[in-house]
Amino acid sequence: MSSLALSLVEGFKGRRSIYPLTNESTVSNDRIEELISEATLHSPSPFNTQASRVVVLLRNEHEKLWDLAGEIVSATVPAEQFEKLYKPRIAGFRAAYGTALFYTDFAPFNVLGEKWPMLKEKFPEWADHASGMHQLTVWTLLEAEGLGANLQHYNPMIDVEVSKQWNVPKEWKLKAQLVFGKPSGPAREKTFEPIHERVFVYGK
Repeated sequence: MSSLALSLVEGFKGRRSIYPLTNESTVSNDRIEELISEATLHSPSPFNTQASRVVVLLRNEHEKLWDLAGEIVSATVPAEQFEKLYKPRIAGFRAAYGTALFYTDFAPFNVLGEKWPMLKEKFPEWADHASGMHQLTVWTLLEAEGLGANLQHYNPMIDVEVSKQWNVPKEWKLKAQLVFGKPSGPAREKTFEPIHERVFVYGK
């Protein structure tokens, strides 16, 4: 196995959901921007639409996001459920250093729909594939630099207010929120299903 392949495998192994995070970073803000920019530039996309977008919120802006999320969720779910489930989780996210908001810009797909009407109904699915690859790439790169992270999905509850707060274009659809910061604890224990029940090779 080449050294590059070994590095990639180690990177994927290191990418775990880590929830105990502090409002510190192991790298500079410029380095965070560089990593996310490289991941965004080189992540694959259907028909080379390059429709992935990221809004990166650091420090005070990150805290604003989770304060906003707390207000929205508390007004949306039953009070008991908010207090027992959502409130402590949102407090944990807020305590981190930053959040990367992953969006898909559907404007390029609208153009493609006119050119390829027979494929139009598949574009949302393929856009999700591209967003997932983008999220994995960013997550792996941040963890390789010593940052812990966990992926959240508070959309669509927070979509409208987040768009207003950070001037997000209406054509963009929020897909996920990657919370990151300096780890203050380990990842949870992870078990694996037998690999022979998940990978099948023919013609070996």
